[in-house]
Amino acid sequence: MSTDTAALERRAIEFAKIGNFSNEALEINRELTLVAPANQGAWTRLGRCCLELQQFEDATAALARALELNPSNNIAKSLHQEVIRRRALRPVQSDAASGFTPQDFYTLGQLASADAVRVLGPKVESLLMSLNEQRTAGRIVEVRKRAGQSGSKLFRRNSFYPGMHGHMFAFHHGGRWEPQFNLGMFSANPWGQNSLRVGIGFNMSPAGSDPDREAGQANTLESFERFQQQLAGTWRGHVVDWMGRHGGFIQFGERGPATDLLPKDAVDWIVNCRNPAGIGWVFVGRWLFVDKPEDAATVGEMRKLVAAVEDTFAALYPLWLSVYNGS
Repeated sequence: MSTDTAALERRAIEFAKIGNFSNEALEINRELTLVAPANQGAWTRLGRCCLELQQFEDATAALARALELNPSNNIAKSLHQEVIRRRALRPVQSDAASGFTPQDFYTLGQLASADAVRVLGPKVESLLMSLNEQRTAGRIVEVRKRAGQSGSKLFRRNSFYPGMHGHMFAFHHGGRWEPQFNLGMFSANPWGQNSLRVGIGFNMSPAGSDPDREAGQANTLESFERFQQQLAGTWRGHVVDWMGRHGGFIQFGERGPATDLLPKDAVDWIVNCRNPAGIGWVFVGRWLFVDKPEDAATVGEMRKLVAAVEDTFAALYPLWLSVYNGS
């Protein structure tokens, strides 16, 4: 090691010992990586400096290089996890009219589900409260009231929940054991694509701590059977056509959207499903994929997103009504 390189190393270590990860410390470590590119300590300290200065892309690159040099570098591993955590928690500068950004989906995929719900909750709640003001929400509430169910709003506050990793969802008030108006948000980590679903779902799993689970599951299974009957009859052509024109897909079990099924095949799958209790979850509705520019524009602006959800709920409302009323 040359005298100049040794001097840089000493200064870099001195900065680290006193917890100084400023721009000056960053530049020293960056210079050290140039003259001694195999110095894993320099890359690790550079990553820490970038982290503290919220230069997350550079931090990730520096720590990745440190781990290439020494895969057992536990400090670099810990710092890399901290980069992920802080990047996910970084507040997004947006006004009240903003929808969901790529950063929001990144957050959903990087944090534990419960933490992601806390971070994204205010924006989700803004969407749900806006949906309460739409015409279809009022119609659904009135139908449920006539059936003896409680609730003056379609969605209550804090009515969004963590799902599996990278997933959160919301459904209408009182809808656990009903054909439910459901929204779900999925991160590309681990679901493959950043997406948002809107439509009708049936949660036929007895899992959870909900009261009357046995009776509730039986009620949902009966509703799903009526749903199958409707799709096998007069609603078949309408739903196939609607799915084809509006990016409709089904979802079942613990999988993502069944994008490999054309609308006709998707409806056939639902009609011919013989083990709904074992599958647990079946959904049909519109999917918005953030990698598609048009969908990203809809998801990214709250006004457009509310309109898209309202259009979907309105289109599926008559089908829901026929299932809910048993007609």
